[in-house]
Amino acid sequence: MFAGYLVPGPDGPRPEPRPKVRDGWLDTGDLGSIDADGYVRLTGRAKDLIIRGGHNIDPQTIEDALLAHPAVVAAAAVGRPDPHAGEVPVAYVTLAAGAASTEDDLRVWAAARAPEPAAAPKRVDVVDAIPLTAVGKVFKPELRRRAAEAAARDALAGIATDVAAGLAEGQVVVTVRGGERAAVRDALAPFAFEWENTNEEAAR
Repeated sequence: MFAGYLVPGPDGPRPEPRPKVRDGWLDTGDLGSIDADGYVRLTGRAKDLIIRGGHNIDPQTIEDALLAHPAVVAAAAVGRPDPHAGEVPVAYVTLAAGAASTEDDLRVWAAARAPEPAAAPKRVDVVDAIPLTAVGKVFKPELRRRAAEAAARDALAGIATDVAAGLAEGQVVVTVRGGERAAVRDALAPFAFEWENTNEEAAR
């Protein structure tokens, strides 16, 4: 057993702030189930769950629905910040060479095959490639970054001059420059964002 993982920091690797061992068990964050015969089936990661209005959605169900489409070769679903539900599911897909399916067609396809209405993706974006980690796993923090940036851009259309999102220590940070501060704050108030004023020109 070990106490946890090292994470990158400005002064080099350091222990992650949240302990991983609880009551003698290693909390890996994996989700799974045990069937009647005692077989363990891993289904995903707790941090990847999409929480829509307090309802937990397994992104794997959305990804499986999209991967059943003959034109789709890769798919990943994440939660996009939403002012009413907290998060809504969105998906990113890559298509087979020469495929011509539209994003709306793919969204309708996934909605028809989702296990419940809440799991129907609000958007399906076709991308050239799904971002991967060094070991070939889908890098979902980057997709969450894209989704948060898109949500902030939509909310601030016509208000702010520049909206960008980045990753900092595992968190998505949306930076807004330009626009009247009160208008920016009012537009983002319905979202579950933590707010930090950095100077007169920018709000984080």
